[in-house]
Amino acid sequence: MNATPPYYAVIFTSKRSAAGQEEYAAMSEAMEELARQQPGFLGMEHAREGIGITVSYWDSLENIARWKSQADHQIAQQLGRRSWYESYRVRICRVEREYGFPQEHP
Repeated sequence: MNATPPYYAVIFTSKRSAAGQEEYAAMSEAMEELARQQPGFLGMEHAREGIGITVSYWDSLENIARWKSQADHQIAQQLGRRSWYESYRVRICRVEREYGFPQEHP
């Protein structure tokens, strides 16, 4: 991701249920592709080791709200609550600055 602060991060942490592994994987891939098409989308990072962490980056709170209410994303959210997650939490943060090494993040 190559954005200049300030921008916003949506941090989605989750504990998966054992149900629907293949369906979940397909929906997750579809949602990432759909997010990439949304106005204001800047990038996404994932990690899963027991708990899942997905961080998506956005240019504004308005575009985050649009993504949350996007019709296909709403369906995925409902399926997640009903079948794929034991629990989850969403945090929305403003990124004021960033730094790292090396210069380009993988």
